[in-house]
Amino acid sequence: MRKFIVLASATALTACGGAGPQSAGSVGAVNAGGSGSGTTGTFVNPVDTKTYDAIGGAQHFEYKTRSDGNSQYSELYAGDANSARDSGITVSYNPRDAIFEVTVNRTKASVSTGTNRFQDPAHRTNFGGLVQPQNGVPQLPDAAAIQYLQSGSSSGPILNPGDTSHYVVGNDGFSSQVQTFFYQKPGTTTQYVTYAGYVRNTLGTTKITDSATNATYLENSYSLDRAVFAYGERSDNSVVPKTGSASYAGDMLATMVFNPLIDNDPLASTYFQWITGSHTTTIDFAKLSVSSTFNGTVSAAALDAYTNGNTVLPAGTTFVAHGSGTIDLVNKGGFTGTVGDAKFTTPGGTAYAVSIAGSSLDGAFFGPAAQEIGGGFRIVGGTPDQRIDILGAYTGKK
Repeated sequence: MRKFIVLASATALTACGGAGPQSAGSVGAVNAGGSGSGTTGTFVNPVDTKTYDAIGGAQHFEYKTRSDGNSQYSELYAGDANSARDSGITVSYNPRDAIFEVTVNRTKASVSTGTNRFQDPAHRTNFGGLVQPQNGVPQLPDAAAIQYLQSGSSSGPILNPGDTSHYVVGNDGFSSQVQTFFYQKPGTTTQYVTYAGYVRNTLGTTKITDSATNATYLENSYSLDRAVFAYGERSDNSVVPKTGSASYAGDMLATMVFNPLIDNDPLASTYFQWITGSHTTTIDFAKLSVSSTFNGTVSAAALDAYTNGNTVLPAGTTFVAHGSGTIDLVNKGGFTGTVGDAKFTTPGGTAYAVSIAGSSLDGAFFGPAAQEIGGGFRIVGGTPDQRIDILGAYTGKK
C-alpha cells in the first residue's frame, strides 16, 4: 500500500558517515594535494582540529520493489533544510591524522547519523578506478576537484553487483549499508567556504512466498539518504559591510526527487537525481536585500531493481531558479528568504515550471572581510500528490 509524501518543514540537513582520510571539509586541501594560499592555520591549510556548522538540506526516501513487479511500494519520503543558526550538521577535521567526523541530526528529514568517522586511507575512492563511488553519488567534473570517501559493509549473496548508475541487486538474505562523503577541496574556487554532499544507501533482500498462490519472489528494501551542505570560516558580524553592494558567483549542487505524476499515475516511481551548476548572488548591504540565481544541469537518475526506470527529467535537463532574501545578522546569523520560481527544460524542449508550495533560501558570510558566501536552498512542489523536493547548497566569492 502506497504511503504518500511527507514533507518536513524547511529547516534542515543531512546524513553522513563513513570513514577515510583526505583533506578538506572543515579542513584544508593541502594534505590532499589541493591548491591553497600557502599560509598556515587557514581553512585551506589547517593546522588544528576544528569543527564547523553547515548550512544545507537532507532527504530520506524508503520503499520496496519485488522481482515479479515493476513499481515501488511502501514508500515514505521526508526532507528538511536548515539555516545559519539551526544547523544540526557538523563537519570536523583533524589535519594531524587526516580524520573527518561528520554529525547530522535532522529528525524532520528522518536522518540522524550520530558521529561518522572517515579515517582509513582505503576509504578514498574516485570515478574511473576499479573501486568507484556507489550508485547515487554524483560524478562531478575534474575541474571541481571533488574528493570522495566511502565506507560500509554488506553480507549475503547478490544477483548483480550494480554499478555507478544501478543499485546492487541482492539475492535472499542480502544486506548492505554504504555511506559516501564527498567535498570540494578548499582553495579550489573559494578560500573560506566549501560545499559537500553525503549519500547513504541501505539495501536488503528477502525471499517471500505468496500464501494465496504459493509463488515466490524477491523483495528488495531500500532506505536512501542524500544531503548537501556548505561550511567554512564564518565572518564576524562586524566585518559585513553596512553600505554599498556586491556580487558573488560560484558553484551550486542540489539533490532532488522530481515526480509530478503521482496524482495521475499512482504507480509512477520516484528516483533521486543530482543537479550541478553555478549560482550568482547580488547583495545590497544598505537595503539588506539579497537576490540569487541558480543554474544547473540534471544528472541521470539512480535506478533500482525491478521498477520500470522511467524518469520525467532525463540527463541533460537544464534547471534555473531565482530567490530573494533579507540580511539579519543579529537574529539569523546571515540572510534568509524564499525561492520565487523554478523551471526545468528537457533536451527535447519540454518545460516544467515547478508549482512552489514552500521554499527557503539561507546563507551566511565567510572570510575575514565577508568576501565569500555559502548556504542552502529548498523548493517543494505544490500540486496535490506531487513528490517534488529540491535541496541545494552553494558557495560564492566576490
